[in-house]
Amino acid sequence: MSKNLYIGNLPFSATDDSLRAVFEQFGTVSNVKVISDRMTGRSRGFGFIEMDEGGDAAIEAMNGKELEGRVLTVNEARPRTDRPRSGGGGDGGRY
Repeated sequence: MSKNLYIGNLPFSATDDSLRAVFEQFGTVSNVKVISDRMTGRSRGFGFIEMDEGGDAAIEAMNGKELEGRVLTVNEARPRTDRPRSGGGGDGGRY
């Protein structure tokens, strides 16, 4: 059974490929996504990894470990909840 992992406090230099290389030592990695800012393209410091096998071992081994000077937070990702989309805008409905 596959496991989706949340990886927090990533170094801003982390890429999908570098993260895959770190976690492949624990099992089969099927998907990696480092989340980036839409405007700047810069990493937001967290990402997700889907592992077909070895997810529990990866959590145990990597949670609290240092990567490029940053202490990682690694745990099972929670399902995404739907958030209401606000209309944005700035005048609060005043015309």
